[in-house]
Amino acid sequence: MTVGDNTIRLDAHSKVMGEATYPADRVPDDALVAKVVFTNQPHAELLSLDVSAAEAVPGVVAVFTAADVPVNEYGLTLPDQPVFISPTVDGATPEPSPAGEANGPVAPNISRWEADHLAMVVAETAAAAAAGAAAIETEWRQLPLADGIDAALAADAPLLHPENGLAGNSYQSYHIRKGDPDAAWAEAAVVVEDTYELPYQEHAYLQPEAGVAYIDEAGRVTVEVAGQWVHEDQEQIAHVLGLPLDEVRVIYPAIGGAFGGREDTSLQIVLALAAWRLHQRGETRAIASRWSREESIVGHHKRHRVRARAKWGADAEGRILVVESEAWLDAGAYNYTSNKVLGNLHIGLAGPYEIPHANIDSHAVYTSSIPGGAFRGFGGPQGAFVAESQLNKIAAALDLDPVEVRLRNSLTDGSIGIFQTAMPDGVTLVEVVEACRHNAITPGAGSGAGAGPIGAEAPEFSPFATLAAAPGALAHGRGFAAAFKNIGFSFGFPERCEAEIVLNGEPGDEHPSSADLYHAGADVGQGAHTVFTQMAAEATGLPVELVTGHFSDTASSGDSGSASASRLTFMAGNSIQGAAEQADKAWRDGDRPARGQFRYVPPQTEAMDPETGACQPNFSYGYVAQAIDLTVDTETGHIQIDRVISTHDVGKAINPALVVGQIEGGVAQAHGYTLSEELVVTDGRVLNPRFSGYLIPGIGDIPTRVDSVILELADPLGPWGARGMAEMPMMTYAPAVTAALHDATGVWFNQFPLTPSRVLAGLKAAK
Repeated sequence: MTVGDNTIRLDAHSKVMGEATYPADRVPDDALVAKVVFTNQPHAELLSLDVSAAEAVPGVVAVFTAADVPVNEYGLTLPDQPVFISPTVDGATPEPSPAGEANGPVAPNISRWEADHLAMVVAETAAAAAAGAAAIETEWRQLPLADGIDAALAADAPLLHPENGLAGNSYQSYHIRKGDPDAAWAEAAVVVEDTYELPYQEHAYLQPEAGVAYIDEAGRVTVEVAGQWVHEDQEQIAHVLGLPLDEVRVIYPAIGGAFGGREDTSLQIVLALAAWRLHQRGETRAIASRWSREESIVGHHKRHRVRARAKWGADAEGRILVVESEAWLDAGAYNYTSNKVLGNLHIGLAGPYEIPHANIDSHAVYTSSIPGGAFRGFGGPQGAFVAESQLNKIAAALDLDPVEVRLRNSLTDGSIGIFQTAMPDGVTLVEVVEACRHNAITPGAGSGAGAGPIGAEAPEFSPFATLAAAPGALAHGRGFAAAFKNIGFSFGFPERCEAEIVLNGEPGDEHPSSADLYHAGADVGQGAHTVFTQMAAEATGLPVELVTGHFSDTASSGDSGSASASRLTFMAGNSIQGAAEQADKAWRDGDRPARGQFRYVPPQTEAMDPETGACQPNFSYGYVAQAIDLTVDTETGHIQIDRVISTHDVGKAINPALVVGQIEGGVAQAHGYTLSEELVVTDGRVLNPRFSGYLIPGIGDIPTRVDSVILELADPLGPWGARGMAEMPMMTYAPAVTAALHDATGVWFNQFPLTPSRVLAGLKAAK
């Protein structure tokens, strides 16, 4: 048995010893160096572009611009972004599409983001590439900014994407209409109404963007890069270059973190373009590029900032009767995955609860600011903050235990969700909430969230090592939150995952001597390849050391889908089980070696009805609850998180140690989102693009204690019962912290990060 074992990660030794090779480590000695040139213009029209001086710089080999791009558009879910910004040719402007029709070509002469790409300089050295970039001459006409939701929705706002045929910058909306909200308000014993502001978050992965491109031995344009879905990267490169898919190859070496930040392309397309064009000129050397930390923070998307207004009504027992919400998602300059993130935010605004009456609207809005995109939780944390804050306020208004209020409202098997169809089987929210409450019982704390402050059980705390807190300044509190999160792609996307297993042996062998697993799923640091190998060993009956994995290469593996949406263990496990069955059949039929290929397709999901939102959005969910104890210094605003009880139903822990690692890592990341990480964006520009100004938690900042509580209540569709869980720790942390802060101080905070200055200002304002 290997499923359920704490198998040591396959890459543990190489990473500990510094032997693992990341994209920046795989650069041949004779490789050329490429530098991407950003426009540095949040919103401006490019009137002229002259690269002749750059081409004349000693050591510069080539300068690539939009003139070298066969199809100058790309985008993960909507091709609304030019590869390179270019001047208008002969005054021509792309015609916008009529309303309701597919997008027309995006105008390539408009920079809508300071990190839009202007050119790529390829040179013999990094210094020559930088000198070439500095020599590029441009002329710009500044355009008015719409750098936030209010500015973008104003009547006089500049239209940022006229090609979509719409009259404004709000380009995607979802709606829920359920029951009779107007009648329900009259029955409510309590009504809670508030507005919430959710911030950006930078992915802050340790490895900045880097890659190498070349033409491989089969003549394929090949890119070695860090990403989350090799086949989607392949498709976007092929689209831009106008090539068949089989002429493009994408390989992922070791990946230094992703969290959704590598789901959209960064260097993939431009590196492939440069290698392809130079090969046409007879240049066969590889081309390498690596961003600085500043380029990385400025140059890739962020967790979306969101504004949401929510009005909830409940009866005297805390049962939710009616929800009315409206949310606006700041998509930034380009869509990236905003239309998909918006869907998760939309259904999350009602929480994982039985709600008979609802009126919910959500909108994605283009702005002339940094794009928003996928980030761990994918819209779920923003929706959960709104929903859980509302429910905590209802519990407080009615003087009820917030855990009991959740249990009275929780979805269960057979429940009709906010999307007006039955939940998929395997709903375990009640069990998760109860387990979290049970594990949160602490000496001196009572018997559940809301039972009172932890008092003497709290660790000693002072915001300054050299100065103790003033007597009476420390306050203690406990908060609780729960959530659900989709597993797998949603809203009708054609979900799938492929695997291949080869059982090795000689003619006459009764049993296989070893196995090879071919799978494209990305290991972005979570240990996916170790888990894949464990599942393949379990499915074939071989020891894990006799299974060899071949991963993340479009030339050797079928499409796995993305390492996102908490889907990879679930989807890969099912595909591996199917491939093992096919290989076993071939073995029994006498094939040596015996090959099995399988494409797993889960139950089909549905797109939302455009008027009511009715649909079956997801085929599976994960469930999480967190209880958080904190101490706050009311004179300085500093917060210490004393204990986190993070409770998860994982269905089956394929590798329990890796599950705990995911929980602890997710808690640390959520901690930064909630308490310290404040990306400052003004007039469309990031003002703190370094870790000296963007404060991710250090070892001394994370929670004092994290208790990972793992339940194994099998998902009916999951491989060995497993369900995804990697995003779940992000979902509930922020609302649990603000609930604990309210418990300690009596003040609600509807905006974060809870930096000392913001906390202190909120406490002073409340007085």
